[in-house]
Amino acid sequence: MKIKWLGHAAFSITSDAGIKIITDPYATTPAITYGEIEESADVVTVSHGHGDHSNVAAVQGNPVVVKEAAPAEIKGIKFSGTLTYHDNIGGSQRGNNIIFCFEVDGIRVCHLGDLGHSLSDKQVAEIGKVDILIVPVGGGPTIDPAIATEVCNKLTPKVVIPMHYKTDKCSFPPCSADDFIQGKEGVTRLNASEAEFKEGELPATTQIIVLESAL
Repeated sequence: MKIKWLGHAAFSITSDAGIKIITDPYATTPAITYGEIEESADVVTVSHGHGDHSNVAAVQGNPVVVKEAAPAEIKGIKFSGTLTYHDNIGGSQRGNNIIFCFEVDGIRVCHLGDLGHSLSDKQVAEIGKVDILIVPVGGGPTIDPAIATEVCNKLTPKVVIPMHYKTDKCSFPPCSADDFIQGKEGVTRLNASEAEFKEGELPATTQIIVLESAL
């Protein structure tokens, strides 16, 4: 399985058989200047309806769109959703958010979307096993580095990939990836937008992988 960071909260996840999932495709704005998404996919997941996470029209290939928490199976891949909020006041400010989990080539991936709060024990149990956690860390409209760290500690993934943070192409989150990784061990900065993972070869202790955006 390969995971490529397109930018913001959008990732392209490709199975060994070539099935491709794109998460939370963004629309470009004055605050989000990553390149236009022009990739094709079999499946698109949408954590919530805000324009920086739901630009399904940008994705080529007539993909199946998963935007509900109900379990679904598409091309042999099972998707499950956990209902959460986009803020820490029950969604009254920014609405709901869906955490999506799915297994690709024996590796369970969890994309937190625009999670706005820490996770309850019930939510942690519902999410279940996580091998690779894709977590927002930028603060502002989503969780900040401290809460993101807390969420990582609760879910105990093998690999953490930060997303949705301040870069030279995304100006509105107040915090950067550096703010999240500061003081942490097991951090790798890849000079690449894509990383490959194989079942049985994941690290024994949690590792943080910081990718470069592809767009």
